[in-house]
Amino acid sequence: MTMMTPQPLDQQEDEEMRVPQSDLVEGPQPLVEGPQPMEVAPADNTETVENQAHDEPLASRFTWTIENFSRVNVKKLYSDVFVVGGYKWRVLIFPKGNNVDYLSMYVDVADSATLPYGWNRYAQFNLAVVNQVHNRYTMKKDTQHQFNQRESDWGFTSFMPLSELYDPNKGYLVNDTCVIEADVAVRKVIDYWSYDSKKQTGYVGLKNQGATCYMNSLLQTLYHIPYFRKAVYHMPTTENDNPTGSIPLALQSLFYKLQYNDTSVATKELTKSFGWDTHDSFMQHDVQELNRVLCEKLEDKMKGTVVEGTIQKLFEGHHMNYIECINVDFKSTRKESFYDLQLDVKGCKDVYASFDKYVEVERLEGDNKYHAEEHGLQDAKKGVLFIDFPPVLQLQLKRFEYDFMRDTMVKINDRYEFPLELDLDRDNGKYLSPEADRSIRNLYMLHSVLVHSGGVHGGHYHAFMRPTLSDQWYKFDDERVTKEDVKKALEEQYGGEEETNPGYNNTPFKFTKYSNAYMLVYVRVSDNDNIICDVDEKDIAEHLRIRLKKEQEEKEDKRRYKAQAHLYTIIKVARDEDLKEQIGKDIFFDLVDHDKVRNFRIQKQLTFNLFKEEVAKEFGIPVQFQRFWIWAKRQNHTYRPNRPLTPQEEAQTVGALREVSNKAHNAELKLFLEIEDGLGLHPVPPPEKLKDDILLFFKLYDPEKEELRYVGRLFVKSYSKPIEILTKLNVLAGFAPDVEIEIFEEIKYEPSVMCERLDKRASFRFSQIEDGDIICFQKRPLSEVQENIRFPEVPLFLEYVKNRQVVHFRALERPKEDDFSLDLAKNHSYDDVVERVAKRLGLDDPSKIRLTPHNCYSQQPKPNPIKYRSVDHLLDMLVHYNQISDTLYYEVLDIPLPELQCLKTLKVAFHHATKDEALILNIRLPKQSTVGDVLNEIKTKVELSHPSAELRLLEVFYHKIYKIFPVSEKIENINDQYWTLRAEEIPEEEKNLGANDRLIHVYHITKESAQNQVQVTNFGEPFFLVIHEGETLENVKVRIQKRLQVPDEEFSKWKFAFLSLGRPEYLEDSDIVSSRFQRRDIYGAWEQYLGLEHSDTSPKRTYAASQNRHTFEKPVKIYN
Repeated sequence: MTMMTPQPLDQQEDEEMRVPQSDLVEGPQPLVEGPQPMEVAPADNTETVENQAHDEPLASRFTWTIENFSRVNVKKLYSDVFVVGGYKWRVLIFPKGNNVDYLSMYVDVADSATLPYGWNRYAQFNLAVVNQVHNRYTMKKDTQHQFNQRESDWGFTSFMPLSELYDPNKGYLVNDTCVIEADVAVRKVIDYWSYDSKKQTGYVGLKNQGATCYMNSLLQTLYHIPYFRKAVYHMPTTENDNPTGSIPLALQSLFYKLQYNDTSVATKELTKSFGWDTHDSFMQHDVQELNRVLCEKLEDKMKGTVVEGTIQKLFEGHHMNYIECINVDFKSTRKESFYDLQLDVKGCKDVYASFDKYVEVERLEGDNKYHAEEHGLQDAKKGVLFIDFPPVLQLQLKRFEYDFMRDTMVKINDRYEFPLELDLDRDNGKYLSPEADRSIRNLYMLHSVLVHSGGVHGGHYHAFMRPTLSDQWYKFDDERVTKEDVKKALEEQYGGEEETNPGYNNTPFKFTKYSNAYMLVYVRVSDNDNIICDVDEKDIAEHLRIRLKKEQEEKEDKRRYKAQAHLYTIIKVARDEDLKEQIGKDIFFDLVDHDKVRNFRIQKQLTFNLFKEEVAKEFGIPVQFQRFWIWAKRQNHTYRPNRPLTPQEEAQTVGALREVSNKAHNAELKLFLEIEDGLGLHPVPPPEKLKDDILLFFKLYDPEKEELRYVGRLFVKSYSKPIEILTKLNVLAGFAPDVEIEIFEEIKYEPSVMCERLDKRASFRFSQIEDGDIICFQKRPLSEVQENIRFPEVPLFLEYVKNRQVVHFRALERPKEDDFSLDLAKNHSYDDVVERVAKRLGLDDPSKIRLTPHNCYSQQPKPNPIKYRSVDHLLDMLVHYNQISDTLYYEVLDIPLPELQCLKTLKVAFHHATKDEALILNIRLPKQSTVGDVLNEIKTKVELSHPSAELRLLEVFYHKIYKIFPVSEKIENINDQYWTLRAEEIPEEEKNLGANDRLIHVYHITKESAQNQVQVTNFGEPFFLVIHEGETLENVKVRIQKRLQVPDEEFSKWKFAFLSLGRPEYLEDSDIVSSRFQRRDIYGAWEQYLGLEHSDTSPKRTYAASQNRHTFEKPVKIYN
């Protein structure tokens, strides 16, 4: 046994099995984005693992020599213990295999049984069986693992075949001796939050806004193309631009921060410049689509500037589409440009196979001949060749595609290889067109690998890059950047299957790798010096440098401010001026919004009297004229001035005063500054406040203008009565002294408004009036005027203000456009709301209005409308989770909503026996009706081939018949949103089926062959057909042609096949058709049918939006 000191781990290229990291997904499930709690840092031989001896190596090779190997008769065998990184390890082997015909070999934590609870350690290791004759044939495999109590060993159950190991001619056993090597490197496990990307790698990451990892990986890729970054810096912007409204400035700002910041960078400015809201940031889009949209937008923004044409110069290539006749001299060509290439993954082993497929020649012959102008129909060959490739080649791998058989989008996780060096001049330039410039060497180096982990409905994006095209790769995963080796960036992103063997006591299994490459970026070697250029501060506009440095300084100031916050108190000072400014405009209840008054940041140890000098400087009010009141929160949740500060309190420090006044222990002290104005509005000392003095605040209400405003404050005696101050109130209001006024006390407004009339002849003490109370007053309403006033008294007006809600109404068929707005109240009833909408629309019957609520997150109507009188108030219609919307959608129905809700509406396509066109019917019947009722209703609306014709109702989906509805089935649960309902006459021949006759499904099909796979697609209208016992295909064809009215010339080209589970078996005219079909109906009968194969000449349409939308179907839009 020997111990060798640190050597680098060998790179193993032959990968039969890889043990998965803990963060890989073991099934087709979406990945959760965001930081993982623990991550692995790259090894650093200058550091030591916690609790290890400083002289212990972090990486070592252990060699285990086993003599008399073939005579070892134990099931498992442990090596001696060896120490790496301060930890004890050993190798565990199964000489005769762990229930397999392979040598099984693992690394084991030697002292796992005695380690404390919760222990874990992380190591990268490779295991080898040395070939003692030819060292280059040494069998070696590597992996990595975080060892813990549950998984104290890790390795390979199927390391190498026993037949090879024990074969004396192979060189693994020499003199019956086996030599095993284990290279183990211990890596320190660190806390995610303490990891410093800039320090470890020199690069910083991008913050994830919720689901923007796809954007982050693309932005990092573009940023690390220095030529692109330099062009962005040179786009003209000015100091007057706002980053949230200017894409160039927002991108410049982002790139600058990526280049010079020490911590991760936020992308909110950029997404706001796109015109995105928070909802867009939580909607995962397709990175390929974002790349195209962003580049198109930048290309447009660069027009007319010094960097015009940069996008084309970097990313634009050209290819030639051609059709060339074989038998005549005629060729048609068309040149097209591309910014990226979509490469097939399915059926292709690597990038070269995809390029081979891209330029594959298609033969146009037989029924598919090419019409060559004056030469007529000709045999021809069709294909694509490349005229030129761009300096930066973006390859989009088609990992997502629509599976017609399963009727859904699927992700292709097949293994797909891509090289570090891509030679597109290979095989004598077979990808190039004749006009291509052969002097340009199309040799590319891999720059970036964008990776998608997860399934079709979601997942996580990150990117591997080597920014300078050196040998060092980096992983950019949102905020985190780590150093990685080339194997991690390439081989582990190929996809495919992987076998894992988690310990010797578990069964090995294979799983699909759901993390794989999705987009590749290559840089042409001959353009390397231009593309990977230097970018420094001289490339950045001076105003941008100044702006961003100022932002950095402000950020530092905020950090310092926050760090010193415990030393300061924020004092918010409200004055009469604030009350006059805010009441009736910003607020209606209470007295002031404290966030909008002047605030002072004062050191806690400063005395309050010194603070008063600060106030004197700020407001020009001498100290002796200032009196401060403390605000207090009352039990009814109002907030009022409570009492003036005492001289003893004013002698205290600000910090001590804040502690006394504020039980909430926040850093704020809220005060009201009382100033008394003397003659000429000059301040005078405040009057002495006696025990019976009460400070009251007054609001004046004008019913005609529907206005409320603050008019001042007064001291009154507690034993006095409101009637005694009426003259003073008239003076405050600017009324004549003898104007009659009404007086109310504003008591509270949460959860409901309480504003009560005050008895003018009762004392203030009797009415329980105290300091800080609010008195509202108004002129006494005249009875003859009152009818034309909406809110004749203050309480009514305050109730209105409390519940006021402006609602924007949109027609449901135009959900993006506001149609009109109504000023409503949150406590309006359902009837109130629909009556106001009906009145606005000029509709006599409000019950014909149907409303649908708004989804605040998707900015779309909710799927289900509001049922008649199912909600009590308008507020119930507007609430969406914890948000209140201000939008509703309306429909005008042809019958009252209560009647409609008792009915079921079905959309049915009626197919006439002899007419081609289907008639679309909306059948509306009571919910308890049956299919038979539907068919009877249809009979009253359509023309039948004869009066006694019988109808049936079918369920059709993607051109297949899935069900014939029994006439007794209730219609309440029939869904016509996803399926097509089809009504048709039952042919006479189906009514009189013989004992041995069979009713079969007949569908139209097309067939495509790709990569040795046959894919059958259904189209057109499916139908039933009766086939008789012993009937040949020749006879069946006659009846089909007659039924479908197909001309002889066209029908002669049709092929006929029996299909079961999508596999076609072509029939000859002499074949007995009935023999192919089972004798009785089985579940899934629609999967066994007669296929009519011919070209689909019907106009193509996109799939209905309701049918299995997938994650990336919503288009990416950049609005600015």
